[in-house]
Amino acid sequence: MMDKIKQILRGKGGAGFPLIIAITLSLVIIFTGISEYFRLMIIAQGVRDAVQAAVISTVVENYDDVYHGVREGYSGAYQPYAGDFEESLDYGDIYDRLDGILGLSYNSGYHEKRTPDGKLEFKAWNLNVDIRNAPFASGDHASDRFEADSTILLEVPVSFGGKLLPPMTIKVKTSAGYTPRF
Repeated sequence: MMDKIKQILRGKGGAGFPLIIAITLSLVIIFTGISEYFRLMIIAQGVRDAVQAAVISTVVENYDDVYHGVREGYSGAYQPYAGDFEESLDYGDIYDRLDGILGLSYNSGYHEKRTPDGKLEFKAWNLNVDIRNAPFASGDHASDRFEADSTILLEVPVSFGGKLLPPMTIKVKTSAGYTPRF
């Protein structure tokens, strides 16, 4: 088999031309598919990093409540209230921060990123943030920290294969926490 292919490629009759075209087109399709995969992963990673940055800034906003000057010890976000302490959490506006970081615009329930010619690059929606306050006077345990977990749905249109392939839709999960260190 290999000898026959070598003979065709070395021959002067032009029989190797269609084989070379087929190999070249196959390599172009494989390279295009790999490039599209990397494009999708880069967009997903960028959105994950931006969501994490927005969540971290919310955690940082809660820093002033994590250490209140009235008490001692490690604790979560609590404020003194009527001789006791009550939980004091600030969720902030994560969508606003995310829009600023990624340059998104709000359209029909989605936060979208578009190219200059108006083509959809990706859209995000359904942000869910879960802030877990550290227990009151929890001590110095690594599991007892102020944490914020978030998920957001991301849809990226696939440009390989035209309209044949559905868009990539994934749930992007992030986590941020504040651990006190002196």
